Amino acid sequence: MAVKPVLRMGDPRLLLVSAPVREFGTAQLRELITDMEDTMRAAGGAGLAAPQIGVLQRVVIFGGGRTERYPDADAVPYTVLINPKLKPLRGGKDEDWEGCLSVPGLRGIVPRYRRLRYRGATSRGSRSTERFRLPCPRRAA
Repeated sequence: MAVKPVLRMGDPRLLLVSAPVREFGTAQLRELITDMEDTMRAAGGAGLAAPQIGVLQRVVIFGGGRTERYPDADAVPYTVLINPKLKPLRGGKDEDWEGCLSVPGLRGIVPRYRRLRYRGATSRGSRSTERFRLPCPRRAA
C-alpha cells in the first residue's frame, strides 16, 4: 500500500508502550501489515515493529529471505506476529553485529538468546507458537 517513514532513535513515540491488537482480520490490520511489509522491503530491513512507523500496536514482521543488510545470515521464513510474547529457552546467549532501521547507519554487538519460543497471533487471530534456534554459533563472546 505505502512506504511509511521510519521513526528514528530519539523520537519519544519509540518509548511508549504499544496497545495489544484486539480485533483481527480487519481491513485496518491488513493495511498496517502491508504498509509494514512495503516499508521493511524498501529499507532493506530484516524486521519491523509497528511502533517504528508510528503505530502503537503490538505487531511485528520479520524474515522473508535474505537481505542486503545481512548477506551472510540464514534465511528466516516471513512471519507476522501480533501481540508477541517471547520466552528464552536453555542454551545461553551469543553476540553478533546487528542494526535497526530506527538507528540508520549504526550497528552494534547485541546479545541474543540462542533458543527462544515466541507466541502470538496471526493476522486472522489464530494462535502461533514457534521455537527459534540460532542456526550456528555467532561470534565468540
